[in-house]
Amino acid sequence: MIQTLVATLMWALVASLLIFRRKRADRSVTYAAIAIAIAMTLNVDAIYTAVDPLLGGTNLATLIADALLMTGLFFLGRGVMRTGEYRPRLVRAVVSIPMLAVSLLAITVTFLFIDRGTTTTQFMSNLGDEPAAAAYSIINFVYGGIVIATMLTLAARQYRNSTGIQRLPAALLTLGSAFGVALCVAVIVMDIAHVTGQLDLMHAVQPTYGPLSLLTFLFLCAGFAAEPAVRRARHHLRDKRTAALAADLEPLWTRATSLRPGLSQADPLATSADDAEGRLHREIVEIRDAMIDPRITFDTNRTERALLELAESHLLGRDQTVVASRAKNDDGGAL
Repeated sequence: MIQTLVATLMWALVASLLIFRRKRADRSVTYAAIAIAIAMTLNVDAIYTAVDPLLGGTNLATLIADALLMTGLFFLGRGVMRTGEYRPRLVRAVVSIPMLAVSLLAITVTFLFIDRGTTTTQFMSNLGDEPAAAAYSIINFVYGGIVIATMLTLAARQYRNSTGIQRLPAALLTLGSAFGVALCVAVIVMDIAHVTGQLDLMHAVQPTYGPLSLLTFLFLCAGFAAEPAVRRARHHLRDKRTAALAADLEPLWTRATSLRPGLSQADPLATSADDAEGRLHREIVEIRDAMIDPRITFDTNRTERALLELAESHLLGRDQTVVASRAKNDDGGAL
């Protein structure tokens, strides 16, 4: 049941990424989601028992699923790394192609030494007492744990460096990564306990696997799905704010251009009415030109100058809190 839920979550993430991130140049997260979705789908019992016999009935589907999961985590780590400027050498090494290649080779070699028997949906439960099987699983989850721990570090840093609604994706990714690290640790403990005969310890840790697995994928999927949604919402709010500032500046701009006609009067088509950013930029430029032109007298009060600074800060993407506060405090004042 858990595997079915996880697979469903992953395919939902794939669908959302294909819709909302289709124009993105970096498709690492999309590739990761597809690879992990296929891996999780192969782990669904009904699908596994249908696919593995087609591959010879020796649990080769397990290796394919785990290799896809490992590859997906690789792309996931690279996707998270590329969203920020913090890319220390250790992080780049962890999510590097050589590290992935070595890990894939290691699980392939150890898999060949496992006495796999026939198709089973309880691969590690049935075969985990074999040293080769334990090594196979440990390599898988050590690699996964390292990559997810790297994602945790990057996501936590992004959270600290973000504000407002922009913190939501980073917070979700941080939680998902934390659960993921805990999941990897739990599996490694179970593997070691199983192969060393500490079955009581294995059975004590085993109940945590399902909830940790579900929470990991739930929060990671939510985090990656939230990123484009938050970005779109932010762009929408910025467009509305830009249009509002342009409208607020229009009376001042009208006075400025009546004294000193600018490009807007010489070429009315220079700025499209649908281009709010272009309109606001043109208004700011022509107001500033009127303010510094010694041939005319163009007086502005504190409120108007504060509004102009606010509009400039908005276009530059700066924090507008201080400027907005000045505009409010100086309202009604004049020089």
